[in-house]
Amino acid sequence: MKLKSMIVMAAMFFTVMGMAQKVTLLSGDFQNLKGISEYNLTFDYEGLTVDRVSEEQFLADKMKKREGNGKDIAFKENWFADREKRYEPKFAESFNKRFKKGAVKAEENLANAKYTMNIKTIWIHPGFNVGIMHNSSLLNTIVSVVETANPSNVLFAAKYEKVGGKGIFTPIGFMDYNTGYRISEGYAKLGKTVASNIKKKIK
Repeated sequence: MKLKSMIVMAAMFFTVMGMAQKVTLLSGDFQNLKGISEYNLTFDYEGLTVDRVSEEQFLADKMKKREGNGKDIAFKENWFADREKRYEPKFAESFNKRFKKGAVKAEENLANAKYTMNIKTIWIHPGFNVGIMHNSSLLNTIVSVVETANPSNVLFAAKYEKVGGKGIFTPIGFMDYNTGYRISEGYAKLGKTVASNIKKKIK
């Protein structure tokens, strides 16, 4: 690998690593979650933006660049399918494994769970990987916990900003060429962060 390429990759690596995620409490408190052992997990993507444009405009631009041979349709289908196939399972898996012996769990379709945890995605930066240059995905989300039977009772809500997602770093660079995979790693990081916050802040 040429020296110039290695320098570029190193610069991109440390730039990404320097992006600190931010947590802002919006309502309630972590202490309100004390004693909760299960959450009905829900996800909301309505009205999200991608980089500096609406999701609709982002998809239109990407599909235009991929016209022909069905690649445009495939991109759009995968964009939405990745939510259920990649993002949501990654968050749940990462969140749940932070608690020993299933002491606390968050799963979708837990109809009898007293509390619901909602992950509302408000902004996505998909990132990119073109070999010698790499840029991690980033997420801005609002994580809230409400009483399932009475959603107006908000126990906790916080905004998680600049949650980064990237694949494994090897001697030849980051191995995350797939957009959906990069973004899913952001949801994995989000799950880990939310779980860690709950464990550390509840006394």
